[in-house]
Formats: sequence, structure tokens, C-alpha cells
Amino acid sequence: MKHSFLILAFFLFGLHLLAQQSVSGKVTDIENGQPLIGVNVFFPELSKGGVTDKNGNYNIQNLPKGKSILQFSFVGFKTVHRTIFLQNKNIELNIQMDELVLEGDEVVISGNFSSTQHENTVKISTIDARQLQMSGTPSLIESIAEIPGIDMISKGPGIGTPVIRGLSLSNILFLNNGIPMENFQFSENHPYMVDEYGVERIEIIKGPASLIYGSGAVGGVINLIDKAVSPEGTIEGDFNLKYFSNTEGINTNIGIQGNQNGFVWGIRGGINSNKDYTQGNGEIAKNTRFNRQSAKFNVGLIRKTGCFKLQYQYNHDKLGLAVLPAFEIVNDNNRKNEVWYQDLNSHLISSQNKIFIGKFRLDIDLAYQLNNRQLIGSELTPVFKLVNMTLQTFTYRIKSTYSFNEKTNAIFGIQGMTQNNKNGGAPEHVLPNASLNDISLYGLVQYHAGSIAIIEAGLRYSFRKIDVPLQPSSGDPDSEPIEYNGQFSNLSASVGATFNLTEQMLIRMNLASAFRNPNLAELTQNGMHGTRYEEGNPDLKTQQNLEIDLGYHLHTKHLTFDVSAFYNNIFNYIHLSPTTDTTDEGADIYRYMQADAYLYGGEVSIHLHPHPLHWLHLKSTYSYVIGKKKQGGYLPLIPGQKLIFDIRATKNKWKAFRDLFVKAGIDFVFAQNNPSEFETSTPAYTLVNLGAGFDILIKQQRFSFSIIANNLLDVTYFDHLSSLKPLGIYDMGRNVSFSVKIPFGIRNNTN
Repeated sequence: MKHSFLILAFFLFGLHLLAQQSVSGKVTDIENGQPLIGVNVFFPELSKGGVTDKNGNYNIQNLPKGKSILQFSFVGFKTVHRTIFLQNKNIELNIQMDELVLEGDEVVISGNFSSTQHENTVKISTIDARQLQMSGTPSLIESIAEIPGIDMISKGPGIGTPVIRGLSLSNILFLNNGIPMENFQFSENHPYMVDEYGVERIEIIKGPASLIYGSGAVGGVINLIDKAVSPEGTIEGDFNLKYFSNTEGINTNIGIQGNQNGFVWGIRGGINSNKDYTQGNGEIAKNTRFNRQSAKFNVGLIRKTGCFKLQYQYNHDKLGLAVLPAFEIVNDNNRKNEVWYQDLNSHLISSQNKIFIGKFRLDIDLAYQLNNRQLIGSELTPVFKLVNMTLQTFTYRIKSTYSFNEKTNAIFGIQGMTQNNKNGGAPEHVLPNASLNDISLYGLVQYHAGSIAIIEAGLRYSFRKIDVPLQPSSGDPDSEPIEYNGQFSNLSASVGATFNLTEQMLIRMNLASAFRNPNLAELTQNGMHGTRYEEGNPDLKTQQNLEIDLGYHLHTKHLTFDVSAFYNNIFNYIHLSPTTDTTDEGADIYRYMQADAYLYGGEVSIHLHPHPLHWLHLKSTYSYVIGKKKQGGYLPLIPGQKLIFDIRATKNKWKAFRDLFVKAGIDFVFAQNNPSEFETSTPAYTLVNLGAGFDILIKQQRFSFSIIANNLLDVTYFDHLSSLKPLGIYDMGRNVSFSVKIPFGIRNNTN
């Protein structure tokens, strides 16, 4: 099957299908009617666009038939979107742009259809590159956790796992440009190997997304989306440097990309090095140091027949483990990982292609991932390398989008994965040697009922097969043998609608069923993992979810307001549960169990830009989630309520300075007094954060600077989701980050 899809991809790559439509027009300032020079005019889904010339004119040719969204963006102005339906004639579209006051509507691609935010039946949260730069956190996951409804399970700044509305680990899906990341995500000790550089934005779906993305998306999806291709005829890049006072961390990254006559390319590399972090009480959190190297390279073609991209990414992480054996022998605080750390290597090769065939758009995504995980002990352990696992994954997706007319669109797709896990020469086998195969078929229809409503409905069928050949259940050849052969099939569906009450007000409603097949660890694990002994359960059934989401959105020129609520009913919820048993060495034994459960809660956000104080922004968010087992007791890893206030003052231009800002924020995290059976309650805490930044032009070269202070008052606190809390290790104390970004353009032949 693998070779068939490769042959199909290369065959379609060579097609020469004609698509002669074009869009042209003029972009002007709504206040004075003057032409705007250098406006970025871009089709996000097509990776095709250009910029306006000295007269404000643009012309984009060789466009495919069907529905597309055209985006106009310019610094200091509100981004404009227009949905157009291309047939057999050219379109003239003139645009007037207004001054940016609040963030407006935006195009998102992680939902069922590529559409503007206001057209989605489920709100998709976003965080862009500028926000990531201003977060002041050492890790990408910690930056994402600033979004309401998103939290983080942490084992120090280098090891973080996202939580969406109380669900985490194998209950959520992490995507890299739409490619599912397979990274031993069954444990909070195994972070996703990603960073924020070269990323244009991150899109987050809160709630079930199994219809489009399959098993693992029952709690939501996080999708990292790379920077858009450069305008034709340009070469551009950026250099980034960050320093973190708490860990004496240094994070540096450089990237460059270009577009010559539709041949696009890019290359990027970076290094991130941190010492052990300092707690709020002034003590060092031993062995929480981490080091990361990353590199990526891509080439592609943009033609009238489609868009074709080939990409390679490499990440190498060394992550210190804050475990009791390490505390006894780690007495320094330097950067080098020497004992008790994870040595992780990740390779990703992907081919992502869009083919335009009349009103059809065919997406073909192929990816190969190789992940190697090694656990390094110390001279006191029987061997220095305790674990050596290699996971190979091949994923494929073929999706066809068809526009029947301006009102009706449909998606039909096939998706699958082949995976193999193999243990190398190390004594501990956290997971057995195994293979996995799955395949899914899905379809979705979208209907625009005039300007009143947008309705979506879809169905998905999935099949998975797991094979574990007969072998010892752990690395010890004398251990109990294990063998497993299982099959899972599932049917899921969703229906949703967006109702436009007025031009400024809308309501979203969505009902979705989702599923998650038990993973290899939950079915077969039998051995020490961290500080506890974990036992799998081969009798586990498929976990199924049924969730209803309701949302209300209001936007005016000076105010945006969102409120959402959800109820998630979970059948056969899979969780790790403590037992009263212990091993001969005294380690507690945990077993994977199932129970019916439910989660409910919601989020509120408000962003106010009081008139006529155009320089002032007031923002507040609140999130709340409760998770319970139906037979009694609370679910584990449920965050406390969170209330955040932010105030920000901005100025677009002052002398040689651009985009100046000063901000202050207060995070109120409520006490979590509803712990699960093997957790303890966590007190409330309050954090104060400050920041400032600006861009400066020196001989037309732009430099961006910022300074961000998180936990300014050096508060000593536990976060409920910290896996270091049981060890008595507090979260990070005061951390002041300094960052500089230098964008550059080497050549520009667009005009």
C-alpha cells in the first residue's frame, strides 16, 4: 500500500492541468483613499499570492476553480478576507483597509474546512509568532498554556505536555503542519520535540476532532503551521536570540527562505541550552537542565496545477530527569546532561501536495517519522543505557475537496498509518516490540444557508490492528511472556452550525462523537516507568466520547467577547490507577483501568480597546473544568480554575521606533480541592508578569527587542499539574527573558 500512494503522488506531481483564472484589483486606505504599497495578498490554502505595487495594484494568476479565501494583510491595518468562487472568468476585487484596533477575523486551516474564524462551527484558538516571541517562556508548550482552556503537565521547563479541557497525553493530537506527531506520547515524561521558530501560528481545536484526524483527537488538536512562503522573487530570513535569567538559558535560531518563479525553499537551525531551574524559594531544582538542537529544510514548487512541498526536520533533545536517584549524585548546576536524562532523536520527512483538477482539490500528504528514545542512568545503575526504543511511523492522507457551488462544499478522504516499535540493546523494555496498522474513511458536507447559517455534518469509519509477537514482557528474558493480537473498529460522527445573529454577533453549536483506541502502553506495558511499576491491560476497550459545545461571539470595533461551554460524556475512559500492591523492591504498582466519566466547563474571554484611548488594550480570560468518574471520584490531571488579567499599551510609531508596547498581567490560579485518588489538593497562587518591547529602524534595517518578566514577585508555588509536586519541588521562580529578532531581506524583485 505504501508504494501505491508514492506512485500516485509522483504521477499527480507530473500532471499539467490548465487553470487560467485570475484575481486582480487595487488596495487603498479607507480614510484617505490613498493606495497602499506592499500589502500582502495571499491565498492561505493555495500557498499563492503577491504584494501590491506602488499604485496599490495586485494581480494573481493561474488560480484553480472553486471556493477560495483571499487574505489582505498589512502592518497597522485590520486584515481583510474575501471568499470568492472562481469559475471560467477573471475577477476584479478592490479592497479598502481600515486601521487595526482589535485583532479581527482570521483564516484558519485546522478545522473541517479552510475558512475564516467566523465561519467555523467550533472556535479555533490561535497564537501567532509575535505572541510566541513575547511570551517569555523557555518552551513552546508553556506559551500555548496561556490560551484559556489550555494547560500544561510539566516536569520542569524542558518536559511539558499540553492539556486541553482536562484531557491530555493520548487523548489529544499534536500536528506538525497537519502531520500527526508520533513521539511516545503515552507518558508525561515524553514531550513533543518542537520549537516556535519558523512557525507562523499555532491553531488549537478544543473538543473532539476525530472526524477529520482520527483516534487520539478526542480532547482536541494542536497544529503548528509554518511561516507562509515568501512572495515571488524574494529571499528573506530572520535571526533570533533569547536569554532566560532563571535557567541562564540561551536560545538562538536562524532561518532563511525564498521564492524564485514558484520554486520555494527554506532552511533553519537552532540551539537551546538551559541549566537547572531555580524555584521560588531560591533552591535549585536538581537535574531539570535541558539541551536541544533542531534543523529543518524544505523545497517546493507552486504551479498552476498545484503546490508541492518536501520537508525534512530533525530534533535532538537531552532532557534531565528530576528523579530521586539523580538528587543523590547531581551536585552541580551546569548545562551538560551527564546522568539520569533522556536522549531523544526525531527525524521527520514529509511530502505535502495540493493538486487542482477543475473544481476538485486533492491533498496528498505522506510522512515518515523515526523516533529514538534512550534513557541514560548513572554509574550506579546496572548499565548506563537503560532504555533504547525506536519507533518508525509512516502516515498518509488523501483528501478531496469539491465545491458544488457557492453554497455547498464537500470533503472525502482516506487516512492511515503503519507503525513499528523495536527495542535495542538495553535491559528495560518500556514497550514491547510491536506493529500497528490503521486505515480510515471519512466524509463531510458544508452548506451555507445564505448569510444566516453555516451547517456541517460528517461521518468517519476507522479500523486498527495491533500485533505484539510472543516475547518476554520486559527486557529480562526470565520475565513473563507477552503476546497480543487485537483489532478495533469505530464509527464517529459530528454535526455543527454557526448562526449569524447580526454582522457582529454569532452562535456556534456542535455535537460530536469521538473515539480513542487503547495504545500499546495501555495494553501491554509491564515494568518500571519513572518511579512506579506500570501494568497494561489487554482487555481494554475503545474509549468513546460524546461532546456538546456551545459558543457565543461578539465583536465590535472596540470590543471582542467570547464565551463557550462544553459537556463531554466519556464511555470506557482509560486511566492509570494506583493499586495496593507493590513490587519486591517496594515500588507502587499502577494498572490501566476503564470507567465511565464526564467533563464539563467552559471559557470566557474579553478584549476591550476603550475609545478614544487607541493605545490601550484590556484583556481578561477565565477557564474552568471539572472531571469526574460516574461511579464516584475525580479524574486525574484536571487543572484548577484560572483567571487572567492583562493590560497593554501600544504605539505604532515614534521617531525611529515601531510597534512599541508595555504590558502587565496577573494570573490567578484557584485552589484545586478536587484531586483524584492518588493526587493531593493544591493551594491557590497568584503570579505577576511584566513586559516591554519595541522595533527600531536603523538605515531601513529592523531590529525587534523585548524584555519579559514572569513571576515577577518570585512566588513559591505548586501547580496542580506539575509531576514534580509529589517530590516537593516547587515551580519556577522569577524568570526575566531578553529577546532580539533581526529580520532581513536579501533580495526583492517583485516590483
